[in-house]
Amino acid sequence: PFDRSDFPRLIGWATSPAFLLQWAGPLFTYPLDTEQLERYLQDSQGDQPTRKIFTAVDAETGAPIGHIEIAKLDSRNRSATLSRVLVGNLARRGKGTGVEIVRRTLEVGFDRLRLHRIELVVFDFNAGAIACYERAGFVAEGRLREARRFGEEYWTLIQMSILEQEWRAGSGGADQQETGGA
Repeated sequence: PFDRSDFPRLIGWATSPAFLLQWAGPLFTYPLDTEQLERYLQDSQGDQPTRKIFTAVDAETGAPIGHIEIAKLDSRNRSATLSRVLVGNLARRGKGTGVEIVRRTLEVGFDRLRLHRIELVVFDFNAGAIACYERAGFVAEGRLREARRFGEEYWTLIQMSILEQEWRAGSGGADQQETGGA
């Protein structure tokens, strides 16, 4: 679980306003600070949290390498949103670490939280993230055209999802989880 000891690392990874919007959407404002993260952490606590927040760690070394969350937990509809996916360790990017982090989090969502659907949005220009999500089993459902403003530009989002039966059938399920890594 993500906790207060992770704050300085996450603040260090949020290096620019554009990066913060791309990673966190409108939840945070630049510069990221402890006060914002305290409010963020509160949503993950209590009897019925609205989000589960995780620090991804290297299985061999225990070193933190990323961040991810399952947000907008909806127990009635058994759905949630995968959010704030980040491979913060630059040396680990482009090496399958993101896919492994996503797959392990989907395991939590489908196996422990008993979700039926997990969705996400990703900016259409983020080809690496889109490829990562597709490798983890997500499928594109549509576009949210010019949905976020950055300066004088508007950025388009792609809506993606994965269903429990797709996960269990192998699009991201047990037969692909022997990749090692994170």
